[in-house]
Amino acid sequence: MKKTILYLFSFLLSTQALFASQVLIPMDAEQKNHLKAYGIAYWVLKHDIEVYWLLNYRGGSFMFQNNKTFTDELTIRGVSYEVIADAKSNAILSEIANPEVNMDAVKLEKPPKMAVYSPKTKQPWDDAVTLVLSYAEIPYDIIYDEEIINGKLPEYDWLHLHHEDFTGQYGKFYAGYKGTAWYQADVKENEAMATKLGFTKVSMLKLAVAQKIRDFCSGGGFLFAMCSATDTYDIALAAAGTDICETMFDHDGADPAINKKIDYNKCFAFENFTLSTNPYEYEFSTIDTYNSRAQKYGVTKQNDYFSLFEFSAKWDPVPTMLCQNHEQLIKGFWGQTVAFDKAYIKKNVLLLGENKAANEARYIHGEYGKGTWTFYGGHDPEDYQHRVEDPPTDLNLHPNSAGYRLILNNVLFPAAKKKKQKT
Repeated sequence: MKKTILYLFSFLLSTQALFASQVLIPMDAEQKNHLKAYGIAYWVLKHDIEVYWLLNYRGGSFMFQNNKTFTDELTIRGVSYEVIADAKSNAILSEIANPEVNMDAVKLEKPPKMAVYSPKTKQPWDDAVTLVLSYAEIPYDIIYDEEIINGKLPEYDWLHLHHEDFTGQYGKFYAGYKGTAWYQADVKENEAMATKLGFTKVSMLKLAVAQKIRDFCSGGGFLFAMCSATDTYDIALAAAGTDICETMFDHDGADPAINKKIDYNKCFAFENFTLSTNPYEYEFSTIDTYNSRAQKYGVTKQNDYFSLFEFSAKWDPVPTMLCQNHEQLIKGFWGQTVAFDKAYIKKNVLLLGENKAANEARYIHGEYGKGTWTFYGGHDPEDYQHRVEDPPTDLNLHPNSAGYRLILNNVLFPAAKKKKQKT
């Protein structure tokens, strides 16, 4: 009888070991929907289940314990996956741990609480990040000037800066769009908000918002910005106390000596740049390569690509996470701020992606205080020359977009915050 019981117990243990398994979401060319895969990883974290991010393994794959609820959701969302035995998952982790290979397994522990800085009058063509967050089914809150001035920002872990002009010049759209209803509504809304919050000018309100965001980063927050929210953010900080707005923007003239009063020490990313003093020019400063890349370097749609840098997964996990992709050569795309002239990037800034032939960086990263920031040039990774009033991109047509993957890398890497602090 005892032998029978021992046999049954041994059989149960072996059966349990046989069926113990993990879900592997491959992120290489075999994946049907890379973008929704990030949403699954975030969703699993929301269920208090840890996720391994397998850096440089099959394009930056995800792995977590098998559960029918999870595999059902993967099927519903159309994400490719494999169910593998624990023995296989342990073999993968052993392979990754080999010091001879440039891989690492980073444990994602807690989904970051997400905020998107975006105006209530945002148009559907405006922002790639809100498009991809919605497509990937990653939840986020929309906040704007009033919430930030009133101290709501510390409630979040991660902040994206909507396509924005922090200098108070309304994107320098005046010359081309001053007569349009959307431009006039934007001016009216911003002036009303500045007055409501106790500021005499929109530029003063935007500076105060930029400084609150700076403090958010300093305290440990994660900042991600695209397009004109990158260079105008630094310009606003550097120009604090100096009027850089002409009459059509703030009802009085700009300081004629603005380029002598810029304090580059206040910038996150840039230095030694010169501001555009022409209010009719669709440009803020020499940081952006919008006017030089085609004329000076011959950049066209056919040759517009940027390459991602390769980092040591075991020694530099954060930049490695930010560059996870199934492609290393990424299609370029335009925006009001399309890319950053490397001549004006601070030496301590980490370049993640560059078009070397055009002397421009597209994707950069750095630390500020206890937090980090990442700037990504361009407007929409799947719409080469996205214009005002163009329809929003349908991401159902681009489920494997390498350019959009870089956005979602920034969404997930704060979940590995504890791992980051130990390295």
